Amino acid sequence: METVRGAFRDECGRLEEVLRGLTEADLERPTPCPPWPVRDLLAHVSTGAGRLVAMLAAPAPERAEVDAAGYFGAAKFTPEVDGARIDSARREARQLAGVPEVADGFARAWRAADAAVAAQPPGRLVRTRHGDAMTLTEFLRTRVVEVGVHGLDLADALDRRPWLTPTAAQVVADLLTGDGSEPRRGARRAEPELSYGRPAPDGLGWDPLTLVRKATGRAPLTERERTLVDRSGFRWLSFGG
Repeated sequence: METVRGAFRDECGRLEEVLRGLTEADLERPTPCPPWPVRDLLAHVSTGAGRLVAMLAAPAPERAEVDAAGYFGAAKFTPEVDGARIDSARREARQLAGVPEVADGFARAWRAADAAVAAQPPGRLVRTRHGDAMTLTEFLRTRVVEVGVHGLDLADALDRRPWLTPTAAQVVADLLTGDGSEPRRGARRAEPELSYGRPAPDGLGWDPLTLVRKATGRAPLTERERTLVDRSGFRWLSFGG
């Protein structure tokens, strides 16, 4: 938990710094997540970062049924779910007048979530809006993915170098290359046995940032890289944007 929470705090704090330096024109730039401009993508990220507040105020499920890898399943990216996600971000973005409101809203969201996490006992379980029963640690891992990977999208939209923090990069890279298996449905253990962070195939030489960009489609694979990946049988976690 402390490793994942530290990554969440680092990445959110860095994004908050970036937001406070934006211009009003920056909010209208297109992003690699169409049809969202920067304003809409930030509304989506802010909502996702703060989602734990309501989850932790609700009753805990009896057992964990999904880990972070399982959370990013195909059901999360159906046309219906994607359509609702897009529309929700647009509605929330319309309530944000300008850069100060965007930055302050994100700061309130992630800081409230972090405070709520700090108040929880070890092994706390949560239920997501999709109905997944997870450990708090595993759900917080998904928040690091959301803020970190969408931070790469925002950096591209703003023509800036990626600011992905080392702690968040490692958490996301470990998840993408992990072989953690979902806890068996009905299992009563609060903390499933998980294994994250298999090394990438020899010869690639990727650092965590490069791995995250390549594995999430934010940077293309070269022919050589694709050959090495295919030859090794290496498979990473796939999820939508």
